[in-house]
Amino acid sequence: MVERKLTRGLLGAVAALSVLGTASVAAAQSVVLRATGPSSKTYPAGKKLAANSEIVLKSGDVVTVLDKAGTRVLRGPGKIKLDGAVVRDRTGSQRVADLVSGGTGARARTGAVRGAGSGAASATHTGPTNIWQIDSTKGGTWCVADPARLVFWRPDRVEAVTGKVTGQAGSSDIAWKRGSALKLWPQDLAVVDNATYTLEMPGEAPVTIITRVLPQVPTDDATAVFSMLNDAGCEAQRDLLVEAAYADAEAMAETPEDESDSED
Repeated sequence: MVERKLTRGLLGAVAALSVLGTASVAAAQSVVLRATGPSSKTYPAGKKLAANSEIVLKSGDVVTVLDKAGTRVLRGPGKIKLDGAVVRDRTGSQRVADLVSGGTGARARTGAVRGAGSGAASATHTGPTNIWQIDSTKGGTWCVADPARLVFWRPDRVEAVTGKVTGQAGSSDIAWKRGSALKLWPQDLAVVDNATYTLEMPGEAPVTIITRVLPQVPTDDATAVFSMLNDAGCEAQRDLLVEAAYADAEAMAETPEDESDSED
């Protein structure tokens, strides 16, 4: 009897801790992904919003925020509290998690490079399948979670093709096999933080790439990853994360119950 009571007590304690853990996640700090409307300058992309804070939106405002529990699309006019009592876009949240975790060496899938992330480019994909793949068609600044697993992605994987990447230490070929969308960064060319490289692909204009090696990238905190990408100026990766989070959240857009608090 005593053992049963202890067992029930322990189970109850575990359940209580689980609830508390869920609540803490729901109340975690949020980050603004996108804002349109008259208040867009007040809520720029990357702005951090404290847990349980209240934002004031005007008529025509649409603000998308992300936290550990998922995405929210907020519409004005009115005041909205950033707490856990919301309807979440679970599908969008899962897409974000997949994009973020892809750079940590998840098991390889068909069409992917072993150790290069979990995303395999399919016939229907029009861009990288996780945020740690460098789009070979785009220049700019690219954030790197793990230099040893950095890969290039190409949109046309039908034929075999060989490109070339050049940095201050030299150059190296990048040879894609027929049917492959991904190719590891050449091992004989070091990935250096804040270094500039030129990528040349057959029939395409060369693109300039700046690499930013990020320290200690979390695998389970999309909000933190978004902030790191935004702060480092990795726009293509940041935008890919935004699109994933925003994908289905529009249908679940929240409107304040009390519009009497709206501002003119």
